[in-house]
Amino acid sequence: MTAAGRAGKRGQLGEADYPCGRGRFRRRGMGAATMRLNQNTLLLGKKVVLVPYTSEHVPRYHEWMQSEELQRLTASEPLTLEQEYAMQRSWREDADKCTFIVLDAEKWQTQPVPTEESCMAGDVNLFLTDLEDPTLGEIEVMIAEPSCRGRGFGTEAALLMMSYGVSKLGLTKFEAKIGQGNEPSIRMFQKLHFKQVAVSSVFQEVTLRLTMSEAERQWLRAQTNHMEEKPYRDGSTEPH
Repeated sequence: MTAAGRAGKRGQLGEADYPCGRGRFRRRGMGAATMRLNQNTLLLGKKVVLVPYTSEHVPRYHEWMQSEELQRLTASEPLTLEQEYAMQRSWREDADKCTFIVLDAEKWQTQPVPTEESCMAGDVNLFLTDLEDPTLGEIEVMIAEPSCRGRGFGTEAALLMMSYGVSKLGLTKFEAKIGQGNEPSIRMFQKLHFKQVAVSSVFQEVTLRLTMSEAERQWLRAQTNHMEEKPYRDGSTEPH
């Protein structure tokens, strides 16, 4: 995978923690300043906390992406630390992406207050690159920290991001693209009411979709009624 090929998505690591996708980058689309919209937003769940991707998180993220397994599963090339900082800055300004870093809520809520870097579990993303349908978001989840896998972090991160996408970004449809052999991640999204709509032999992946009918909106609200939205200020928000 070339650096240009990494221009968008970074793969999928769900409950089974096996990613799919076609690299960590993709072409830019058009739209509102999506990434900037969440720069002061923290979403608090039961298992995970979602915070904006800031420079504080880059060193740990860079460490994750040195893993040959993650590079293979996300179709990514290793970057230098300087390149990873540049990536974070570009993602913060991109208009077609919304990214949150996933933190381990239990660690984050301990005293004394830990650094966010020490609580990092992965990330969750929405890509808004369908120029013909601005209400469609492609969702991706990566739980990269080995100790955080298999604990339901991916499921809750996806639910919180979907709720945010519906309420703040006006999304009415979600898609997830998952490797054909990644049965656990496929099952995770199916449990989130996604249905398979396409199979790509070229990329060896399946596409699952969820349309947010009124019944699905009610279901999503019930699944995320514990979520708290709080102001975020570059890592200075303290647990409560």
